[in-house]
Parts: sequence; C-alpha cells; structure tokens
Amino acid sequence: MTIRSLLIALLCVCLLGTPSALAAPKSFKLCWSIFAGWMPWGYAAEQGIVKKWADKYGIDIQVQEVPDYVASIERYTAGQFDACTMTNMDALTIPAAAGKDSTALIIGDFSNGADGVLLRGSGRKIQDLKGKTVLLVENSVSHYLLSRALERALLKEDDVTIQHVSDTEIAEAFLAGKGDAVITWNPILSEIRRTADVSQVFSSNLIPGEILDLTVVDSQTLAKHPEFGRALTGAWFETQRLLGLPTAAGREARAKMAAAAETTPEDFEAQLSTLRSFYSPRSALNFTRTGKLPDLMRRVARFADSHGLLGKSGMGLTNLGISFTGEQAVGSPQRILLRFNHDYMRLAADGAL
Repeated sequence: MTIRSLLIALLCVCLLGTPSALAAPKSFKLCWSIFAGWMPWGYAAEQGIVKKWADKYGIDIQVQEVPDYVASIERYTAGQFDACTMTNMDALTIPAAAGKDSTALIIGDFSNGADGVLLRGSGRKIQDLKGKTVLLVENSVSHYLLSRALERALLKEDDVTIQHVSDTEIAEAFLAGKGDAVITWNPILSEIRRTADVSQVFSSNLIPGEILDLTVVDSQTLAKHPEFGRALTGAWFETQRLLGLPTAAGREARAKMAAAAETTPEDFEAQLSTLRSFYSPRSALNFTRTGKLPDLMRRVARFADSHGLLGKSGMGLTNLGISFTGEQAVGSPQRILLRFNHDYMRLAADGAL
C-alpha cells in the first residue's frame, strides 16, 4: 500500500469512527406568546442569550413566538414544542388534564394587576356584573378571575352570561361594542383601558400569588436532558436580572421588549408594574418556600374540577396529581402530571448552573 493510500484509509477510519464530532447538537424548541412577563424569552433569543447558554451545554434551543396563547399551549401539549410559557392554571387544565406530564421549571412572576375585569362606563362596581354579558377566553385564567370576582360580589356564575372570545380577537370584539364586560390580561387589558370608557372593577392584585406565570417543560425531556433545563434557567435569569436593572442597559432592554410587544416604553413599564416579577432566582426560590403553592393549586384545581376541566367526573384530583419539591403531592400520588420542580432555580440561586 502506498503512503497516499494509507493516509486515505486512515482518514476514512477517523471520519467513520467519530460520528459524534459530525453530528448536529441535540435541538429543543420553546414557544411563548406576547405578555409582559414572557417578553424576556423573545429578547433573550434575539440578543443571543439563549444561544450562549445552549452552547454552554452543547445543545440547540429554538425560541418561537406563537401569537395565540391557548394555541401555543395546545401545540406544546401535542408535542410540537419541548417547553412553553403558561399560567399555573393552564398548565393544569390543558397539558396535565390531557395526560401530558409537565414540569414548572421556572416561576417568573405572579400577576399583581396584570389581569383584570372591565365593565363599560365609569363609576361601576363589582356588583354591577350581575346580568351582564362577559367576554373572556373560556376556561382560561380569565375565567378563574371571573369566579374570584363573583365570589367577592356574592354572585354566582349563573348571574352573568359568558361569551367565549379568543385572546387574539377579544380586544377588537369588545371595542366594537360586543359584551358589557371583558376579562383579559396585558397588553390587551392595557389597550382596552386606554381606548374605551370602562371601569376596572376587579383585578389580580386582590388575589396575589394565585396567578403564576411559568415556563413549563415536558417532564420526560427534562429527565433525559437536564442540560436543557439548566440552559433555559440560566438564560431566563440572566435576562430577568437585566430587565430589572434601573440603569441605561435595563431601560434599553425594556424598550426593546416594548417595541416587540408593539407598545411604548412607558406602557410596558406600566405593565411590568402589574407583575410581581422575580428578577433573581433567589426571590423566585423564596416564593416557593413560603409553602403556599399546595393550597393555591388546590383552589385552582377545585375551580377547574367544578367546570369539568379535569374530566367530567368532577373528581379530577383523584385521577391526577401535582407534586412540589420536598412536599407532599396534591391529588393522586400515583399519577403525577404537573410538577413544581425548584431544583433548577436553586442551582441558579447558588451560582451552580
């Protein structure tokens, strides 16, 4: 064999023997929808923060905006995405109720006025909901907020007429004169308040901590690829820290998020003020350690069960369970389908990602 032939043979052996060197990195997909509390994902992707953390763990993460919020969760539930932004209630009533085992990887904030109940006209009060037609995304967190508002007014759901409208159409429908009241979230809530003559008669600031904004990950994917959870958590809290800075860099980041949300920096700042944001992993971790999560999720589950969102039997928590790091499960411990895993936030807080 000539030297040239020998070199060619050795090259072939090297190429065939090292497929991992040529293989593309494992790829994952995250989806999000427009909301002040989730805008950091779009910013982190655009600014290369997600890529930086993905590269650190030798993976690829694709971040995609899905305009229709409910559709984004449904696509996640169908397996089209590995992670998705959603509220705690929607994590229970859509993927978990459909049998998809999901993990609440990151608690980003809780709604502290970002969700509200608006009635046409000035000087209205919560009791004026009686007999009114209410536009909302049925069986969503807005429906839950209506339930809590009616409790406060000593009214029942039968005292109002609910009209389902998707989140992509609800502002246009209400501003066109449909319905007497509307329940929605920012930035839609802010748009309607700026445009129409309305009274805000109830909001999430009256039920602090009950509406959580999460980044949720497929539990099997997370178990097989903890590097995905580490990269997401690292990217998120790096961006959150920047979002909360009262500096030129922080203002610039918030202005870019405002532009992506098609609003002004001033309005975006106002929207952020209606959230109790966890700008550091330590503050998010401290919230989880209050011990309120199990009771909070029991309340949410009771609402979901009473509306048939966990099955028609009205015994949803006998058929599925919710687990919490270091705490007893709520519901069936044999069929955990929603997990609040604080481990990755703890790693971030300890600087161990």
